Amino acid sequence: MNATSNVGRRALVVGLGISGIAAALRLRQIGWTPIIIERAAARRSGGYFIALFGAGRAGAYRLGILDGLTDRGPDGARYDIDRAGRRRPGLSFRDLPGRPWLMTRGDVEAAGFAALPPDVEIRYATVPTRIEQDADGVNVTLTDAAGTTSVTERFDLVVGADGLRSTVRRLVFGPHENYLRRLNYMAVAYRLPGALPGHDQSDSVILAEAQRSMWVFPFNDQPPTVLLSYHTDDVDSEFTRPKAERVREVFGPEPTGPVLGAVLEALESAEEVLFDSVEQVHMDRWHRGRVVLVGDAAWCVTLYAGMGASAAMAGADLLGTMLARHSGSVAEALVRWERHLRPSIEYLQRNGTQMRSLFVPATRRELALRKVMLRVSKMPLTSALFIRWRTKGKAARMKEMDFAHPGTAQPTRVQA
Repeated sequence: MNATSNVGRRALVVGLGISGIAAALRLRQIGWTPIIIERAAARRSGGYFIALFGAGRAGAYRLGILDGLTDRGPDGARYDIDRAGRRRPGLSFRDLPGRPWLMTRGDVEAAGFAALPPDVEIRYATVPTRIEQDADGVNVTLTDAAGTTSVTERFDLVVGADGLRSTVRRLVFGPHENYLRRLNYMAVAYRLPGALPGHDQSDSVILAEAQRSMWVFPFNDQPPTVLLSYHTDDVDSEFTRPKAERVREVFGPEPTGPVLGAVLEALESAEEVLFDSVEQVHMDRWHRGRVVLVGDAAWCVTLYAGMGASAAMAGADLLGTMLARHSGSVAEALVRWERHLRPSIEYLQRNGTQMRSLFVPATRRELALRKVMLRVSKMPLTSALFIRWRTKGKAARMKEMDFAHPGTAQPTRVQA
């Protein structure tokens, strides 16, 4: 069916991150009227390192934002180091399965925001506090972030794109505890002020130890960002201490050495720091009635999978396609959307759990296996097998394929 049957339908999109902007763009394309609400008082900028794989680039193309995105990952040296600063040829994110474009979260959000038509209404400092629905629509009570004023409005669809601890999910599906699955790891990400001691700004640098690691991601045109990851037995207690103090404790008591020392010192003055537990979201259904969850709110695959942004755009893109294709029934559109998308997302969640051992080995055995893989990747007789794993293996195929619209021809730029 063509999009004209969707004209005039109102959708509330909760969240102005990648999945929310993508959902609003796609809904607008098919004739809906999206209204976006965002808890923050203004649009956020910056953000930590992300990768954009084939599914994400294909989605970005259909959303009209691919030309606003650039692979900012340099072709610098790759090193594994120890605390003393000794280095050996290592891996980088580019050596993992798939062919990602490297950028920051803010790059994708900025490109999407710039593409939003001027008639798309955005209400900042606003949150949903009550959601009630019937067969024909959804009544949502919207409250300002200070909790002083509220208004109830009616929508044909509510899209929860509000992240790991989604308010929409809590209001409609139940408590977070029912859906969050902790991996018992913490992630700390922030921008460094400049190049690491003894390294060029274009270098990829990894320090991996049992139950803790440091990954430094370089960019062509700005200082690198860092991801510190470590195991914890008590996630809740991690949030009761100052971040920098807790991270120093985790990476002690051994001497830090020059590189790790500079990274930990930069944490003290970093303007924007992601400090959070690594969790997945597992749900039997991503929609209920006329309320649907997308992105991390529905299926967080974890940063170890590297597919958060790509899956978010693919999911939002497909949502619009199914609503346009089944414009006579929102319920049918949502059923078809989830049925098509779920197998790919469930694979990516499993892959995220598996990839954890590469990002932060849990045991000395995992650390030893990682070192073996590194040696295999550099040996003439076995490097071809490693290259095949990262370019032709199942994980690589899944991350590169346009799983939201399989069989659709992709333009050359998507293939880059």
